[in-house]
Amino acid sequence: MAALQNSMPSLHHTLFTNSFPQRGLQKLSHGAFLCCKTSVPLHVRGEHLSSPPAAASSSSQFQEFSDSCGRRRMIAVGIIAPLVSIVDRTPIAFAAETKKGFLPVTDKKDGYTFLYPFGWQEVVIEGQDKVFKDVIEPLESVSVNMIPTSKQDIRDFGSPQEVAETLIKKVLAPPTQKTKLIQAGEHDVDGKTYYTFEFVTQAPNYTRHALTAVSIGNGKFYTLTTGANERRWDKMKERLLTVVDSFKIFNV
Repeated sequence: MAALQNSMPSLHHTLFTNSFPQRGLQKLSHGAFLCCKTSVPLHVRGEHLSSPPAAASSSSQFQEFSDSCGRRRMIAVGIIAPLVSIVDRTPIAFAAETKKGFLPVTDKKDGYTFLYPFGWQEVVIEGQDKVFKDVIEPLESVSVNMIPTSKQDIRDFGSPQEVAETLIKKVLAPPTQKTKLIQAGEHDVDGKTYYTFEFVTQAPNYTRHALTAVSIGNGKFYTLTTGANERRWDKMKERLLTVVDSFKIFNV
């Protein structure tokens, strides 16, 4: 774990922005950029700690979901063209396995691939290699980050729980937020080990439920994090599991 602790300054610089909405630039398929503001006061619906549990307000959540469907359909129409363009440019040899309702991302230069839900838009955020997020629910997002490492295997940094607790407390959440690790585990794909873990971060006005996958390859420590507002976790859980499970690293 000492090696991971020593990496904290670099990890913190590149990964800290995973935990809260950011301002960014919306990247369009023709190479131009539009400002995409997702600051908390404008877009995050506050969830005070004294509020009743999300399960106790299922009828109001259903109404909220119904009200947003029309907006989501309009937004989806506006972004079909750039998203289709992204798919067209994805090399088949490296693309993540496609799944209905998801689009693939493949980075041939940095050697990774994953899926994200249809309707999310790419935004450019300083310190992040790739970020996609929902334009209505800014806490619903996925980001990928990398830092150089001399290690050859994620297990060199410790057990899944040790790595998860260190990253959550020192990197993936601001020090002012309460955090809780729910579970952590490991699995192998094509001879490469991945750690995955589930955790919750609690801010004064919202709680975020997140999933992270980490692995090592190409001399880099890779981190993919996706999540959603706790009040929407039941709706988003399966989609977010698909995102984190689709994350793969390949040699470049």
